[in-house]
Formats: sequence, structure tokens, C-alpha cells
Amino acid sequence: MELDNPMDVIITSDQLSSKVASAAAAASEATASANTDKPNFAPLSAKDLKGSSRWEIRRIRVPPHRFSPLKTDWMKVYSPIVEYLKLQVRMNPKSRMIEIRTCEETEDTGAIQKAADFVRAYCLGFAVEDALALLRMDDLYLESFEVKDVKTLSGDHLSRAIGRIAGKDGKTKYTIENATKTRIVLADSKIHILGTFQNIKFARDAVGNLILGSPPGKVYSNLRTLSSRMKERF
Repeated sequence: MELDNPMDVIITSDQLSSKVASAAAAASEATASANTDKPNFAPLSAKDLKGSSRWEIRRIRVPPHRFSPLKTDWMKVYSPIVEYLKLQVRMNPKSRMIEIRTCEETEDTGAIQKAADFVRAYCLGFAVEDALALLRMDDLYLESFEVKDVKTLSGDHLSRAIGRIAGKDGKTKYTIENATKTRIVLADSKIHILGTFQNIKFARDAVGNLILGSPPGKVYSNLRTLSSRMKERF
């Protein structure tokens, strides 16, 4: 296509470049004015985040076999929740549940979840001293699984698998706990592990090998290797 006047193209391109430059300048001015006019709000506190909403409540059901120990250890469970987390807690004997609620003194918005995890760990069978670690550390977790999740067993085979995990006088369980820096609770065919994410994986692998039939001596050897690696790492 031939153009009648080539200067038309030159003029048009000059106009276009000037428009682009003016638009860029206007955009930079708008950004600068927006930055200067941007409001600066102070960070919200936990009370401000809650606002006028109702208090949060958690209810944890207590298993029948943990109700009597809970009565004995009630002050050990009650004190850290009220004094450290600034929450309200009560035991409901009729419904056999522990009820936890936030209040005006509650400072941390995640406190009620920590308290619920702490009580749940105690109800699963962990000692109060071990469950308290959930309140003091943020990277601890609970994991539960059954023997049947690893291998389908029944009758005497299931009993032998549980016996291999526990060991004589609990020796195997204590060895796994010390090597992986976890805490393990054997509740019938259910296994509960408390620890960090990586350590739970190590403990679960060791328990899984025992369920699958590995000799305890081989599991001990693997745990010794694992323990030496963890010491080198830290």
C-alpha cells in the first residue's frame, strides 16, 4: 500500500510517543499521590479481631477410661489453660465433655485451638507433662492410625503385632520414643504419636516395620543409625 504523504506517518508516531509519555507521567503522579494519601492503620489486637462476636467454644469428649484419671489430674489440666492461655474451662460430668471458651482476657486468637489439642492429647492417653509441650511449642502434632491401616491382621496375629510394638516391659516402644524424640501411646489396636512432623514420620516407619514382621533387632539397628544422623544434624 502506497502512502500519499509519508510525513503523515511521522507526525502520527510523534503524537503517539508524546501521548505515551504523558500517560506514563500521569500514572506516576497518581501512584505517588496514592502512596502519600494511603492510610496507615495500627495492627489489630486479639480483642479487636474478635470484635463484638460471640466467644469461641470447643468441646472435647472424654473417653470412659480417661474420666477417672482426669479427675485426679484435673488441676494439672486446668491450670495451664487458665493461667497461661487465659481461657475459661470446665468439666461437664453429665455429658462427659471438657468445655473451653475464650473470654475478655484471652490475648492469643489461636489459644483455644492449642488448648483443644492439649486436652485431646490427654484424652488419647498421653501424660499431662507430654501433652503440655503442645502449648509451649508450635511445631508439634498428633497423628493416630490403626494396625489395620498398615496390614490387615486379626486374632492372635493382631495381638502379636501389638506385642512386637510394645516389646518386653515396653522396651521397644521406649527405644522408638527415645530415638525419634516422640511419645507413643498404644490403645488397643490404635497407635497415637506426638512429635514434630519429621519425627512422627520416623516413628511411624519404625512401627510399620514391626507390624509388617521385621525383627526388633533390625528395627533397633535402623533406629541407631537414625539417632546418630539426628545428632549430627543438630
